[in-house]
Amino acid sequence: MKIYDITLPIHPEMLHWGRKPEVEVVESLAAGDASNVTRWRIGAHTGTHVDAPAHFVDEATPIDQVSLDSLVGQAVVVDMTGLTADVTAADLEAAGVAGEKRILLKTSNSAGILKETERAPSWIGLAPDAATWLVAHGVELIAIDYLTIEGHSRTDSWDAHHELLGNGVLILENADLDAVEPGRYELVCLPAKLAGADGSFARAILIERDRV
Repeated sequence: MKIYDITLPIHPEMLHWGRKPEVEVVESLAAGDASNVTRWRIGAHTGTHVDAPAHFVDEATPIDQVSLDSLVGQAVVVDMTGLTADVTAADLEAAGVAGEKRILLKTSNSAGILKETERAPSWIGLAPDAATWLVAHGVELIAIDYLTIEGHSRTDSWDAHHELLGNGVLILENADLDAVEPGRYELVCLPAKLAGADGSFARAILIERDRV
């Protein structure tokens, strides 16, 4: 089998929405301490992370209570690299992903702006009608390869987030799919178990099994 790590590395200069991670050296061997110890100040939505329903809906499911069944299992990576605008319902229909539970959208973000250190003025996100389509087709997890699944023109209304999270669909953001070919994989995505949190950074991998 082959394992693809689709997790962005976390560091102080990384691409981030808002305040970037901060690292403090607490103890170090160089200073004569018994070991090296660091303290990290990072947000729940740092790097590759999962949005829980509680992110946009008060009293909804927090990240430590979301179903692992939605985060681990068969998944499909869909080629959307040819798009120059947000992914629409028609794009999803044309991709033939009806019936899939876990969908990862590989766009031009992966090979470009995802690797930059500052937020781009525009990116490929998810159109509101696509979010409605995903809910109607029973999708449990949708992933995209940028800071947010929201289209850059809708970060005031957050339409896709409200539709998806309001209906219990988990969102995986900042998935690095640059080295991953479209196709079927096993997804293992494990967010940190932050009690009561609206989301959490995660280690996410895709597993490609040998075909016999």
